[in-house]
Amino acid sequence: MSPADHVYTEADVREFFDQTLQTYLAFWDSTGVLHTGYFTGDADDDYWAAAGRASDVLIADASIDRSSYVLDAGCGCGNFLVDVAKRVGCRGEGLDLSEERINFARAKLDRENQRQELRIGFRHGSATRMPYRAATFSHVISQDALCLVPDKPRSHAEMYRVLRPGGLLAFSDFLQPKKQISQRAREHVYDRVRWNGGYSFVGYQAALVEAGFEIILARNLESHIRQTYRVLGKVARDRAVTAPDAAARDWMLAFSESCREIQTAIDHGEFGWGMFVARKPETPTR
Repeated sequence: MSPADHVYTEADVREFFDQTLQTYLAFWDSTGVLHTGYFTGDADDDYWAAAGRASDVLIADASIDRSSYVLDAGCGCGNFLVDVAKRVGCRGEGLDLSEERINFARAKLDRENQRQELRIGFRHGSATRMPYRAATFSHVISQDALCLVPDKPRSHAEMYRVLRPGGLLAFSDFLQPKKQISQRAREHVYDRVRWNGGYSFVGYQAALVEAGFEIILARNLESHIRQTYRVLGKVARDRAVTAPDAAARDWMLAFSESCREIQTAIDHGEFGWGMFVARKPETPTR
């Protein structure tokens, strides 16, 4: 990982996601969904179907069923864990650094429980100091969130600790394919979400092995992240045309421009995306 001009702390990340939630909900998606999509091909421009498909792939890779006890690390607004629980009936906990997003997730769960009682809950906390006993969960999952943890080795150690022997870590996350990135990518991709930097596709696997995990599966999904931001940029431009007011229009146009800059970073090898499944050994080595 290359150093950032400014090294963001957990407090910086928490403040950013607390402060931006309501704007995002108002202007973009009232359900809080925004993660990378898994597309069927270059002609596929249905972002919401692709976002759902990304969840489908991760759930299948993790082999989660009703007997599973799942931790969603960096759960954000809670959509992924709610979706998993509704599909398979597993128990689960969602953990996130943003208190505002945890409050949103709890409110969403309250509404879901009026229709179908789900065996999950949400807690405010850090991935580097998880409020759970060792060997609690059969699975740890995450969608595009772990990259934002400033102390990544510590978060890997915590996920390893709270997993049962033989438990699975299954997640998608953003990648930093190059060690050195341009100032343009730093400004428009990394600093935009308070991200210090990340691992390459190979480097991520090495970091997980260093933490004690066994790599089961790894997918380099660069084409899908490029398609995600191409489609999101078009959706934002289209929405700007019909925006109800100037504030909404300006937000959409700014987001569309960000999507264009992100595509440039992807094309320059400065931003990527991958999915990984790793196992805590039945006989842990640490």
